[in-house]
Amino acid sequence: MRSQATATFLSLAFIAVCGAAPETKHAALIVDGQNNHRIWPETTQLIKGYLEETGLFSVEVATTPPKDGPMDTFRPTFSEYDLVVSNYNGEPWSPAAMEDFEAFVAGGGGFVSVHAANNAFPDWTAYNEMIAVGGWRGRTERHGPYIRLRDGNFILDDTPGKGGSHGTRHEFRVDIRDSDHPITRGLPESWMHATDELYDRLRGPAKNVQVLATAFSTVETNGTGEHEPILMAIRYGEGRIFHTTLGHAIVSQRCNGFIATLQRGAEWVVTGAVTQPVPPEFPPPDQISVRPE
Repeated sequence: MRSQATATFLSLAFIAVCGAAPETKHAALIVDGQNNHRIWPETTQLIKGYLEETGLFSVEVATTPPKDGPMDTFRPTFSEYDLVVSNYNGEPWSPAAMEDFEAFVAGGGGFVSVHAANNAFPDWTAYNEMIAVGGWRGRTERHGPYIRLRDGNFILDDTPGKGGSHGTRHEFRVDIRDSDHPITRGLPESWMHATDELYDRLRGPAKNVQVLATAFSTVETNGTGEHEPILMAIRYGEGRIFHTTLGHAIVSQRCNGFIATLQRGAEWVVTGAVTQPVPPEFPPPDQISVRPE
C-alpha cells in the first residue's frame, strides 16, 4: 500500500498538471462491505485514493453489514452525493435502499460499477439496466443477450447460455472502440492491461449502452474467442453510468490504464465531460504500465 506521503505527493503532482482543484469538490460515495473478492477493503482504499488525487472529488465509504447481517440497517442517503462507486458484490439491499438508489441514478446521479459489482443483484431489474450486462449468480438468456462484435458493429446475441465467465488471469490488450467519447478521447487505440480476469459471456438488458473498449478473450487462455466488452458508458433515466470490468486484483487496479479510465469515467458520469489529460504513464499497446506500491 502507498504511504500517506506518497499519496499526498501524487495528489499534488496531479493537481499541478491539471490546474488548481475546484473550490467545491463533487461528493462521492464508495459502497462496499461484501464481495467474493476478499481484497475488497484494499481495493476500496485504492479507488478512494485514485478519485481523491484528481482533486475533483471528496470521497466517503459506506460499508454494508457482513453476510447474514441486518441489511435493513444499510440505507445511505444517496441523494447527498454526486457519484456512487460500487465495489460491492453481496446480498440484496433492503427494498428502501434499492428504491433510493434507483431514484438517485434516474434523477441524474453518477454511477461507476467496478469489476465484480456487475455480478451483484441478478434479479434487480433497474440495476441490471444500469450496468447493461453482468455475470454469474444464475444469469442466463432470461436476463438478456450477449453483446457481440460482428463486422465492426456491435449486435445483441440471444443465444442460450450462461452469463459470466473468465479464463486464466493474464495480461491482455484493450482496444478502444469509441475514440470520440469523452472518457476515451485521446487514449491510445490499444493499450496493454496488467494481469487481470478478462470477463466474458456477460449478458443483460444491454439498453442505452455504448461499448467504449473491448478485449479479445483467447481460446488459449480458456476464453471465448470473442471480443468482449470491457469499458461501457450507459444511460439510465437522467443518470450516466461508467462500467469497467477491470480490477480483479491489486496489480490489476495498479495498472495505469485502469486508474486513468476510472478517474475519467468518474468525472464523465458526474459532469458529462472529461477535463483530465491523458497521463504520460498511460500504457502503450505493447507493454504494461503499473504504478509502484
